[in-house]
Amino acid sequence: MKTRKISQRMCIGCGEMKPKKELIRIVKNKEGEVSIDKVGKKPGRGAYVCNSIECLEKGIKSRRVERSFKMKIDQEIYDKLKEEIINE
Repeated sequence: MKTRKISQRMCIGCGEMKPKKELIRIVKNKEGEVSIDKVGKKPGRGAYVCNSIECLEKGIKSRRVERSFKMKIDQEIYDKLKEEIINE
């Protein structure tokens, strides 16, 4: 029996490759709205981050989140993302 390949994604904070299911997907839709995709099925451009505030803050500080989405992101969106990660 064949073994399934486990999808790997890179965390925008720490830069480590991890299985896709262990990471949280942040998605930007066509309207430019940024949100957390809990299911991993929302349409749009996605970026992945570990389930920790430290990794999200590293991604914000190094501007990897903004580079991933090719747009400027407001501080209130970052605050909302932090709050959603804490609540998970």
